[in-house]
Amino acid sequence: MLKIGIIGGAGYTAGELIRLLIHHPAVEIDFVFSTSNAGNKIYAVHQDLIGQTELSFSSEINPDVNVVFLCLGHGNSTSFLQKNTFSEHTKIIDLSNDFRLNDDMIFEGKEFIYGLPELNKDLIENASNIANPGCFATAIQLGILPLAKNGILKSDLHINATTGATGAGVSPSATTHFSWRDNNFSIYKAFTHQHLGEIGESLKSLQPNFENDLLFIPNRGNFSRGIFASIYTDFDGSLEEAYELYEKFYKYAEFTHVSKSPVHLKQVVNTNNCFIHLDKHNNKLLITSVIDNLLKGASGQAIQNMNLLFGFEENLGLNLKSTYF
Repeated sequence: MLKIGIIGGAGYTAGELIRLLIHHPAVEIDFVFSTSNAGNKIYAVHQDLIGQTELSFSSEINPDVNVVFLCLGHGNSTSFLQKNTFSEHTKIIDLSNDFRLNDDMIFEGKEFIYGLPELNKDLIENASNIANPGCFATAIQLGILPLAKNGILKSDLHINATTGATGAGVSPSATTHFSWRDNNFSIYKAFTHQHLGEIGESLKSLQPNFENDLLFIPNRGNFSRGIFASIYTDFDGSLEEAYELYEKFYKYAEFTHVSKSPVHLKQVVNTNNCFIHLDKHNNKLLITSVIDNLLKGASGQAIQNMNLLFGFEENLGLNLKSTYF
């Protein structure tokens, strides 16, 4: 059994990790580190876990675990690793944005691999440390990577994507509390969202001559979880040819599926799946991509990466079913 450590155990992504890992057949949670909750039962924070675990949050770290998941706020993983040392055999899976960009992937002698399995599966299987992709970045990249792989992105990409309230994290803010979010809809970080960097680098890795703009409008939705992304760009081929490209690219993808029918969030929420739908309007290809931001966009994908790192079946512990109604 692999011994697992989780750093930053009180947030949404840590909660999803704990829920999945306590039922994963090949692992055992060794500690869940949280300075603010040390000594408290995990189910005191993640209240749906009553009766499923008697683990308590810890103020101590075991440096010899097989895997440590970093569920810290953006910018905090680097400072944590500067202050805390793990054994040479410990693999790190970071869920922040600290190590996702090419210039940040070497840190304190550790090399991080960008952990999008549909793009870097072979690299992940031979890696020591993983930079888990962002949630928006996951949904958007899965929608456009087949076009980059075939070198046919030749115009700007227009992207509109909406995320649920959990995308903002567990700490309350002016734009996350119920009375503001309910019956509301808003744009934020238009054209400047932090996930644009990792999306651009992935596209360039497949299509080095891509020089067009990623015109991304992120939205806050009045629902709890999920990302609905719609993307359009120029495409000279037919709709049938587009589907052939996508079906070929995702033929062996465990969790990404191409649908001939329109897709919606209820199909993927509470699963590690991404569903993609295509449509053609004159010379524009419209791509719709939907994921659960906390699972395929964060903790589910992190476990998918762990499975690849250790040679397990990619879907081990991730056979989840959507709560459709």
